[in-house]
Amino acid sequence: MEPPLFPRESGQFIAERSRDVFVEEEGVQKVAEMLYSLRHSDDLTASGWKKANPLAPAPTSDQALNWVFVVDTMNFSFWPEEETQQCEVTYKGTTYTGYMTLCAAITRAMEEGIPITDPKYFSQMSVEKLAHVLRSDNKTPMPMLQERHQVLTEGGRVLLEHGGSFRSFISRAGNDAQKMVELIVEKIPSYRDEATYEKCSLFQGKRISFYKRAQILVADFWGIMEARGEEDIIDIDWLTMFADYRVPQVLVYFGALRYSGALMQALKNGELLSSGDRREVEIRGCSIWSVERIKDRLCKLVQEKDGQTCNINSAIIDFYLWPYAKQHHKEMAHIPIHHTRCVYY
Repeated sequence: MEPPLFPRESGQFIAERSRDVFVEEEGVQKVAEMLYSLRHSDDLTASGWKKANPLAPAPTSDQALNWVFVVDTMNFSFWPEEETQQCEVTYKGTTYTGYMTLCAAITRAMEEGIPITDPKYFSQMSVEKLAHVLRSDNKTPMPMLQERHQVLTEGGRVLLEHGGSFRSFISRAGNDAQKMVELIVEKIPSYRDEATYEKCSLFQGKRISFYKRAQILVADFWGIMEARGEEDIIDIDWLTMFADYRVPQVLVYFGALRYSGALMQALKNGELLSSGDRREVEIRGCSIWSVERIKDRLCKLVQEKDGQTCNINSAIIDFYLWPYAKQHHKEMAHIPIHHTRCVYY
């Protein structure tokens, strides 16, 4: 079978054929100029990782890497069926929703003495024990408990087969970001975020990939290594943005993406898009390509105005855009988020 296109190539391939989602160069330039003005900020460095992950253990701790593996393995599908019915987790006086409920729940479990970051434990934990770890403050549970249990125990077994920790597992790929992603996708099925379009002429039967969770796992590993001052990871620029449901919203908000009237109306009507739906694929693929265009424009600005080589990559741009979307969600409320219930994002 023909191997899938990697995420960057998938994004370009999709953007060049998309019917309902479009990369807008004027908006791309606008975002690039905004990021250029922030080019010396910590927000556009790998150290921004800790800012985006305030509930993670200290990067220097032994548990940090396994914490990242546990969280990223279950990092999908936090949106509520009804906005007024969100899963909530309170930790140290702060109540969290969305992705941060997972972070808070895992850190809360660690403080309660549950060895949730030990692969020997989470590879065989029961669904009831995971339900206790992920318990909500209210009557709305975290979605997809069975699926989270399946992928976590599966991931734990893989770690046990490769040295017993995420560090020992990922070391098999050396210090190469692309090889890390390929290793994760090869060994852990739930990270295999791919699609095939044999019956859709738009995609010419190509296999495409997004690898959202695999890429963010490598980026988080990189963030921890940077914070520790340990060895550099080569080819980190190979990573793209992490195609989810929050970053496309902020790209539309900035005008770097545009949805067709039909797609916008479908999303406003609350239509759920299945994983692999052409429109869902277009949103994710065009988001990747939009950020690639933003990165290229940003690097051109840095070269032209500063005479320097740009060291801001797509992962760092995502590290900036995702928290921005969370912080400015009220301003973006008029732009619908696409909803797809799956384990990939």
